[in-house]
Amino acid sequence: MDYPTLLAQAAVNGLVIGTMYMLMAVGFTLVFGIMRVVNFAHGEFYMLGTFAAFFTYAQWELPFAACLVIAAVSVGILGVLVERAIIQPFRTDELSGMIATLAVSVIVQNAAVLVWGPTPRSMPNVVEGVLTIGPFTFPWSRLLVIVAAALIFAAFWFFMQRTRLGRAMRAVAQDTETALIQGIRVNTIYPIAFGMSVALAALAGALMAPIFSVSPFVGLTPMLKAFVVVILGGLGSVPGAVVGGLLLGLIESFTATALGSLVADMLQLLLVILILLVRPWGLLGQREA
Repeated sequence: MDYPTLLAQAAVNGLVIGTMYMLMAVGFTLVFGIMRVVNFAHGEFYMLGTFAAFFTYAQWELPFAACLVIAAVSVGILGVLVERAIIQPFRTDELSGMIATLAVSVIVQNAAVLVWGPTPRSMPNVVEGVLTIGPFTFPWSRLLVIVAAALIFAAFWFFMQRTRLGRAMRAVAQDTETALIQGIRVNTIYPIAFGMSVALAALAGALMAPIFSVSPFVGLTPMLKAFVVVILGGLGSVPGAVVGGLLLGLIESFTATALGSLVADMLQLLLVILILLVRPWGLLGQREA
């Protein structure tokens, strides 16, 4: 295989991985920006999204678009219940809330092992065949992931910028006390924000399920990478999560293609250390006064 073809395929693979990191990091950032909670269970909601896609598509044979909706809605509702039952009592204590999400992560992962078993499963591609452009060939299944993730983020961005509820969520993220004075129901915004956050994680998992395996342990790596992305892009910055996710995916793909996956992981961590030394607030984050 010649180098231009190899680089083109590495770029597509990087965009596929980057869009997954992007959706994960946007949801992670949404919860932190509004609730000031570091959600360590974010990866487990990603895992639940993969299982939702597996059962609805591979076993029930529903259209993949319907599978994405089912994954987002079901996991989003679960997220609302988790926020109300577990996170809400620790709302004024960030450290206790963080520990509570870690407990949720352990409980959900072990419950998944008990219900579905530890054995990885695979599901068929949503779209077969490849797109051929000159000497380059790209699998349609991976191009579908890129397009679908872009549409999901566009819908999320429209919701946050153009709808009344989205503007209310942005107001709570900027200044909770002022939002309360303006009549915004903060206690209603919090569970909605958490539900939307984990729904984005579930969508990322559902999109990646046909490409990677499905098991109770698949959420660990996306969770760690999402944490790296929000540090890289800026904690609390949605544009930073987008740029950081795509950048990290491309760096990982090109480095793994040229030097191997171990070097790629090392380079990512070195990049995070460099960003923390030069710009501790991230690439697009805002420096605190």
